[in-house]
Amino acid sequence: MTGFDAVLLSYDEPRADSLHTRLAHVLGLPVKRLHGVRGMRRAYRLTAELVDTEQFFLADGDFAIDEDFSTDEVEPLADGVAMRVWQAANPVNGLVYGYGGLKLIRRTALREMGQAVDVLAALPGRVEFCRQTAGATLFNQSPFHAWKAGFRECAMLARGSEYGMTDASAQERIDAWKASSTGDFADYAAAGALDGIDFAQAVGRDPERFEAINDPAWLLQHFALLRDEPAVAG
Repeated sequence: MTGFDAVLLSYDEPRADSLHTRLAHVLGLPVKRLHGVRGMRRAYRLTAELVDTEQFFLADGDFAIDEDFSTDEVEPLADGVAMRVWQAANPVNGLVYGYGGLKLIRRTALREMGQAVDVLAALPGRVEFCRQTAGATLFNQSPFHAWKAGFRECAMLARGSEYGMTDASAQERIDAWKASSTGDFADYAAAGALDGIDFAQAVGRDPERFEAINDPAWLLQHFALLRDEPAVAG
C-alpha cells in the first residue's frame, strides 16, 4: 500500500547521506530529512511536523533498508496502535530484533509522546513488533558510534526494558552485545555494552542522571573518558 510519507532522522552518522538516498530509492518516494537536532525527544517530535500524512515511515540515520523491501503490502496501523517496528539485522552480534529497525508511526502519537528514556516507548498507544526484517542497522561506522550503540542499548536493557520485555529476553540480548565479535568496530560495541551495564548499575535509580544517555555531548565526553581516546562524531 502507498500513501505514507517518509523521514530519515539523522544526527552525526557518517553514512547518513547515502542511506537517505538508498531509502528513497527502495521506498520509491521522496524521503524527508531531519538532521543534527540536539535532544532525542525533541528530534523525534519534530519529524511529525515534516510530514503531510498521519502515518509515516521513520528511519534512523544508520538504517540500511533491504533492497527487496516492498511497501505494496504494508497495511496502515490499526486503531490503538501508535507504531509498528520492523526488525533490523545487527552487524556485530547476529541479533535480529527491533533495535534500529524501520518504523511506521503516527504523527499524533509523536505530538502526544510522554517521558521515557527509550524515547519512543512513551508513545500513547500500543507498539506492534513485526517479525519481518526490513534491513540492517549500520551503527558500527566508527569506534564511537559502535561504542555508543552498545552503551545505550545495554544500559536500557540492564535498567529494565520500557517495552515490557522479560528479564530473560533482556539478558539474552545483553549477553549477545557483550559478545560482539563480527563486523567493523565490534570490540567497541562489546566495550560499550559493558560500560552501559556499569552505568545502569551506578545510576539506574536516578532518572535525571540516567537521562544522560540521550545527550550527544555527554556521550562523546564519556567515551573519551572511559576509552581514553577522542571520539570522532561524523
